[in-house]
Amino acid sequence: MSYLAKPKLHHPALQPNKLGYTRRDYEGAMSTLCAGCGHDSISAAIVQACYNLAIEPHRVAKLSGIGCSSKSPTYFLGGSHGFNTVHGRMPSVLTGANLANRDLIYLGVSGDGDSASIGLGQFVHSMRRAVNMVYIVMNNGVYGLTKGQFSATADQGSRSKRGVVNNDTPVDLVTLALQLGVSFVARSFSGNKEQLVPLIEAALMHPGAAFIDVLSPCVAFNNHAGSTKSYDYVREHNESVNRVDFVPYAQEITGNFEPGTVQDVLQHDGSVLRLRTLNAEFDVNDRIAAMNYLHQRQAKGEVVTGLLHIAADPDDLHSHLNTALGPLNQLDEAALCPGAAALDRINASLR
Repeated sequence: MSYLAKPKLHHPALQPNKLGYTRRDYEGAMSTLCAGCGHDSISAAIVQACYNLAIEPHRVAKLSGIGCSSKSPTYFLGGSHGFNTVHGRMPSVLTGANLANRDLIYLGVSGDGDSASIGLGQFVHSMRRAVNMVYIVMNNGVYGLTKGQFSATADQGSRSKRGVVNNDTPVDLVTLALQLGVSFVARSFSGNKEQLVPLIEAALMHPGAAFIDVLSPCVAFNNHAGSTKSYDYVREHNESVNRVDFVPYAQEITGNFEPGTVQDVLQHDGSVLRLRTLNAEFDVNDRIAAMNYLHQRQAKGEVVTGLLHIAADPDDLHSHLNTALGPLNQLDEAALCPGAAALDRINASLR
């Protein structure tokens, strides 16, 4: 529809990144989501992160399922690859694409209904298999497209817009990701751009599965008194475990850091994740401690945000399966049909 098209002209004052792209080059179509929707803020954060990292848009493959969140890839990275799957099936389609071509940067965008309800099994298996992807859940606790029913992440005791009380125990995707051994786990808030943008930057550069749960209030059905995922509630109960920043690699920094100082986590690609540890007892490398900390804070009604866990030596599905380095569609006949001797070696390895 023509009224959704953005003007192609760019303001001459827009600053290009090192590849010559401006921030506008990372945008998509105009959003049709409700005005004030947290999902649009997350889309803006993705745009800013890709611009900051100077990622070529055509190197990104963005996949989604069904729901308000899964509409959002239309609104960012218009020059990237895209695929909208059926409800809850984004992880398996992304896994197949990733196995066929590891050269692309894979960004999976989903919602709490898409990932924590119908797609829960798909979420679990893509995470435990360490698919090299950034998995972002736009978590608002409701089914916005079907008028505000509770999703699986809605907190027990919270009230719907119509006053109905949720009596079911919620699914906490962050705790589940930690239990599954995901090598990069974070939680943020759509209204906290300063925290969310560097988390997305770090996730995009992480060589393994990276999961970010983003609390994203639904202004139409879940932004009222009684909701535990409203803007007011999250701001009042948000505890940030660290001050997060991300800087591209220039020179390796080594040293010992005491609690309360800056901690630099060197990534395998040479980039650096810079953390300011505010809690002396919180260690982002200790997965079990992170799970315990989350449970303690949840018991007090607090929402923990920030980088919760990052593994020092992450791996991914390709290293597990020892797959070909190049995309499958670029392999020649000699590589695809190596001959009888190679087949004999494969059969012998399976005996």
